[in-house]
Amino acid sequence: MTGEPPAPRPLEGVRVLELARILAGPWAGQLLADLGAEVIKVERPVEGDDTRHWGPPFLTDADGGSLDAAYFHATNRGKRSIAIDIASPEGQAEVRALAARSDIVLENFKVGALAKYGLDHAGLSAVNPRLITCSITGFGQTGPYAPRAGYDFIIQAMGGAMSLTGEPDGAPQKSGVAYADLFTGLYATVAILAALRRRDQTGAGAHIDMALLDTQVGVLANQALNFMASGKAPSRMGNAHPNLVPYQNFRTADGDIIVAVGNDRQFAKLCTILGLDGLADEQRYRTNPARVAHRDTLIPILADAIAQWPRDTLAKRLDSHGVPGGPINPIDAVFADPQVVARGMAIASPGPDGLLPGLATPIVIDGERQNAHRAAPRLDADGATIRRELGGEP
Repeated sequence: MTGEPPAPRPLEGVRVLELARILAGPWAGQLLADLGAEVIKVERPVEGDDTRHWGPPFLTDADGGSLDAAYFHATNRGKRSIAIDIASPEGQAEVRALAARSDIVLENFKVGALAKYGLDHAGLSAVNPRLITCSITGFGQTGPYAPRAGYDFIIQAMGGAMSLTGEPDGAPQKSGVAYADLFTGLYATVAILAALRRRDQTGAGAHIDMALLDTQVGVLANQALNFMASGKAPSRMGNAHPNLVPYQNFRTADGDIIVAVGNDRQFAKLCTILGLDGLADEQRYRTNPARVAHRDTLIPILADAIAQWPRDTLAKRLDSHGVPGGPINPIDAVFADPQVVARGMAIASPGPDGLLPGLATPIVIDGERQNAHRAAPRLDADGATIRRELGGEP
């Protein structure tokens, strides 16, 4: 302990006005709050953000009373809340006053929905030319699908992810988390930071157009290039990898394990561990391209050998020999894992209802994890204070 005050977080002094709900926009807002921005979340009176009601489960206070849904608390840490009816002239005036004092506006309304209130980028930049507006929609501001509402599940389907997920003889599957939404929130944050940097240089604001479908297609990554290179659409392979072998799950004597061989040296080490000396020297298995071509004969050999091992024993042996691998953990085991515990990924943040659980941000700068220092807000918890702050001229 040095006794010195903590270093200021990178975005201290930046104000974000969040006109967003559900996940992609609030995820970006939470990340900006973690990085030190002041985030004012505008919510509908009475109901608030839809996800306040997306339970069970619901968090509870120290007396066991029910709070908002756990879903809401997963994506709104560190924010202030004000309830405003943006359909009313009074509400629109409040939003304009807030925008005049803000650096960033996050919104995820359907294309054109805010323009009828004069709260789109054109309307708000008239009162604040330095404003950066980030619009998050399902399909973007242009194109034939622009008017449609977009939801993560639909986007995973339309954007190809579900065609790649699941067993070869099973149904297409979505991811276990809404990753089109989450990736869009992350890319939106990157775009906002880039626009802030450009504003430092030019003094001009910006309008950012983020689409869930663009993001989903953009993170097809190697599978997109596999298609472009071969002309053949990739298909579902379960937990196998299209470009690496062996890189999948295997059944041990007492549970599943992942073996993720990334090069030929690691494969040779794996063969030694499994008592399959000489296998790595066979021409059909010596190199990764050869193993990919002959996966149908190689995988059963490895599976038979791995099935004889206790899972944890094999995991330790793989680790000691530098072969990537590990168990398939359920969520309770994740938060009991000593590495996850050591990194402090489960946190408790103070709020009006006491300490509430949450997930830490993955971002660590100069040894300090960039977590916002308070829990998600109650609906309109800061409304009176924020309205007092708006009492003066912009």
